Amino acid sequence: MSKTLTLDFQYTTTIEKLWNALTDSDKLTKWVANIQTGVPMENDFKPVVGHRFQFRTQPSEWWDGVIEGEVLLVEPPNKVSYTWGTGDERHTITWTLQELGDGKVNLHLEQTGFSNAQAFGGAKYGWSKWCGNLEQVVA
Repeated sequence: MSKTLTLDFQYTTTIEKLWNALTDSDKLTKWVANIQTGVPMENDFKPVVGHRFQFRTQPSEWWDGVIEGEVLLVEPPNKVSYTWGTGDERHTITWTLQELGDGKVNLHLEQTGFSNAQAFGGAKYGWSKWCGNLEQVVA
């Protein structure tokens, strides 16, 4: 099974603010949180190709609380891509930003590399929740 998750979100903001929220470590901490606890995930993300990073949260009985990644592509303010892995799952995430006019920006997520339906469903739920949090960060 190799499914691709694609989601689109629209925000009333500037493309620069949205780009900053996707690529600044402090801003990422404000919207990427542990889904079970709501506790923000510490990270050392930098929008630099080749940079290896981690998102860290409280471990649980199902998960060690660490997501590891490596930045693959940085095209400010329109596209950023990185690997995203935990356990046996290794995915590629690509965010594409597009100005729609009238102060609106579309954020397109593409996540590839799923090996099972549970991981796909979890990612869809997680990103939908996180991108709701993101709205408050860019407002």
